[in-house]
Amino acid sequence: MSFIKSKGFKYFKNLVIGVGAAIVLLGALFKLESWEGASEMLIIGLTTEAIIFLFLGLIGPEPDYYWHKLYPGLDDYNSRITPLTEGPAEGPMAKALNGEVVEQQLGGMLTELQVMSKSLSSLKALQEVDFSGTKEQIKSMGNFYTKLNEAMADLGDSLEDTKKYKDELSSLNKNLGSLNNVYGSMLSAMANIGKTN
Repeated sequence: MSFIKSKGFKYFKNLVIGVGAAIVLLGALFKLESWEGASEMLIIGLTTEAIIFLFLGLIGPEPDYYWHKLYPGLDDYNSRITPLTEGPAEGPMAKALNGEVVEQQLGGMLTELQVMSKSLSSLKALQEVDFSGTKEQIKSMGNFYTKLNEAMADLGDSLEDTKKYKDELSSLNKNLGSLNNVYGSMLSAMANIGKTN
């Protein structure tokens, strides 16, 4: 059984699966393109695939867990790992299975779980928020901004009107100044006429 767990066998298994899939695809390509020998290629490809599936069914699946990341050497079939309850191991595995290392890694996982718990609490608080009146609030905000834009446009028009009014007042002021000069000249001329009589 140790041969099945070896790296060489795993490589061989992947090679057989890859080559078999390539043969199946070539058989399908021959059949789709109606090339000569298409039926034979398809039979060879499907037979190869059936043998591969039989092979995979007999050797069994690989485990889905990854404990070897916490305990280096666990993925090696022939390694001698002593349980943590028996105390520190001997040799190169001693550091890997040191209680402090495990404690640090578990502490890191605990910290991550606490952060996730806080995040989930935040999500729960967001779930409990009542958004039922949000549509009306957004609609009223839209109306407010529309009215505000209209008021700003009116204010802009008012500013232009004020500028025109100021220009007209300035022009009127100049005209009044000219009229005062003319009136002053007339009064002087009338006074001069009065003195000559």
